[in-house]
Amino acid sequence: MTEQLDFNVLTETCPSRTSLVRIANKWTAMVVIALGAGRMRFGDLRATVQGISPKVRTGTLRDLERDGLVARYAYAEMPPRVEYELTALGHTLHTPLHALGCWAEENIPEVLAARETYDTLR
Repeated sequence: MTEQLDFNVLTETCPSRTSLVRIANKWTAMVVIALGAGRMRFGDLRATVQGISPKVRTGTLRDLERDGLVARYAYAEMPPRVEYELTALGHTLHTPLHALGCWAEENIPEVLAARETYDTLR
């Protein structure tokens, strides 16, 4: 029988905290949202997730692969071809991150207005 462990992300020593920190990273969220559309090549991710440097994109994909959220497929071709896609676990993360992305797009007018009001009063 497997023992059920109690994890609490608010506890300093809880290992789940590292997962929350990883998914709260802006590039992680954007890569997961982009890969929700399906398998993509490294260059396709560059075009889809604008503003991310190759180094950060590589690091983000490696971290997601290590956490079991992304699968990497390398093909022995010339030129070499590498593709990435969400795993089953990654798809469970895509749903809430996609919802957050939609929230950000839908509510940016109110956020910008609030910022302007705040900045004017300061």
